[in-house]
Amino acid sequence: MSSPARFDRGHTDDLMTFLTASPSPYHAVANAAERLEKAGFRQLSETDAWDSGTGGKFVLRGGALIAWYVPEGAAAHTPFRIIGAHTDSPNLRVKPLPDTGSQGWRQIAVEIYGGTLLNTWLDRDLGLAGRLTLRDGTERLVNIDRALLRVPQLAVHLDRSVNSDGLKLDKQRHMQPIWGLGEAHEGDLIAFLEEEEGLEHGSVAGWDLMVHSIEPPAYLGRDRELVAGPRMDNLLSVHAGVAALAAVCGAEKLDHIPVLAAFDHEENGSQSDTGADGPLLGNVLERSVFARGGSYEDRARAFAGTICLSSDTGHAVHPNYGERHDPTHHPRANAGPILKVNVNQRYATDGSGRAVFAAACERAGVPWQTFVSNNAMPCGTTIGPITAARHGIQTVDIGVAILSMHSARELCGADDPYLLANALVAFLEG
Repeated sequence: MSSPARFDRGHTDDLMTFLTASPSPYHAVANAAERLEKAGFRQLSETDAWDSGTGGKFVLRGGALIAWYVPEGAAAHTPFRIIGAHTDSPNLRVKPLPDTGSQGWRQIAVEIYGGTLLNTWLDRDLGLAGRLTLRDGTERLVNIDRALLRVPQLAVHLDRSVNSDGLKLDKQRHMQPIWGLGEAHEGDLIAFLEEEEGLEHGSVAGWDLMVHSIEPPAYLGRDRELVAGPRMDNLLSVHAGVAALAAVCGAEKLDHIPVLAAFDHEENGSQSDTGADGPLLGNVLERSVFARGGSYEDRARAFAGTICLSSDTGHAVHPNYGERHDPTHHPRANAGPILKVNVNQRYATDGSGRAVFAAACERAGVPWQTFVSNNAMPCGTTIGPITAARHGIQTVDIGVAILSMHSARELCGADDPYLLANALVAFLEG
């Protein structure tokens, strides 16, 4: 018997709010933490000793968040059920010496982060967001959510072959945004941000800044059955994971510990202290076991019974490029979440993982689909294989099918975000 859906189109409305409020990984985890605190979770410091208490807990590190709920009576060897996701998206990030310019235009020097579609950043009104580190060691989130920057495309009159031979962009020469006129002066950008944030001049010692499109998410289509917006890859999964974890906290008869692991740096390989290939998740899970009086044997037993759903966006079949997809696997918008399969372990799903995901969708009354790459096309990857290999836990790769992946503005079905969230609730409930 399928359980009634917990989330509906209101979940998609809330996703759009979350996307707008989360222009950087640091904002995403801050917003996720605020939602979890409202659900009764409490933040732990990694430098403190952890107690054995029950209830919801989370840790923050940079652009990553690990949250978990310990039910009453949980033994030290209780296994985990993990939702994995990532907070970062491909974009343009500010260099250490940001102030530059040419031909009388003031510009900001940026570096390309991840595999972004460069052309999607052209001729957009762009804001600036991220994290400032002050000289006293404190951090301040900053979000200039107005038309501050723009990467101007060359006029067709000066590039007559652009529509016949294709647009060719040099990452260094062609992607530096403008933000004014005149001569560039060292320190201008940071001085501007200090003024915007009401900070004393010279108080900023470091920064992690990135640009974002200021155009808000929107329903699209005659029947508003689609959603266009930024950073769906992969804040769509982070948002669904937060909602699912909050929904199951306090549930009776949980025989496992629900977990949300939202990592940074997936788009460039996950190798960092906040990435899936770092020690953060393993450290948190082990400390949870040990805080409940467990031994290494309890840790081994808990990990052996653990399952992770690695949730990241995947490719919906493209109406203009159908030949790029596998001829028998055509994921469609609003047809439910996708199970991602690759026998070369670009995705971690196997047959037993398929059964876990199918059972969760059946309990939730949620339709689901399968994605596999065309044999002639290289297959992408995500945190699933990394999580499985690093921690030795069963992992299943899933997600929502979208168009325009890695664009500054992506597209999905308006029903798919809440279908995913309902499937995740059923998975966490077990």
